[in-house]
Amino acid sequence: MELAFPWPFSQGEWMAWWAALVTLLFGLLMFFAPGISLRILRLRPAEAHPEAVGEARATMAGFYLGLGMSCLLLAQPLLYLALGLSWAFTAFGRLVSILSDRGSTPFNWVSLLLELVLAALPLAFALGFVA
Repeated sequence: MELAFPWPFSQGEWMAWWAALVTLLFGLLMFFAPGISLRILRLRPAEAHPEAVGEARATMAGFYLGLGMSCLLLAQPLLYLALGLSWAFTAFGRLVSILSDRGSTPFNWVSLLLELVLAALPLAFALGFVA
């Protein structure tokens, strides 16, 4: 069995590939620089709980790295569907927070827009809207 890196060919594959690459880069940032990642996300671990940094490194980075890398290495439409749905539910959670938690801040609106774009790119390919 030969392992080859599947290079995208169509416009839809490129769109999904870029979303997977951004997801992977977010994961790498969270894994190797959790302090910076938490500051970007406007989070701060309590001094009594240093394990919070480990949570960012494990749970948050692990998900982004695992799904992003799977999409890039395997390039399967169902993986891109999982990536798109994951970003869509992330955006939905952000929208719920904006509407119910008094979270209508510029940071949340920009994050929502980014999450919607990262959801739309792989979903458009996986659902056949773009070939």
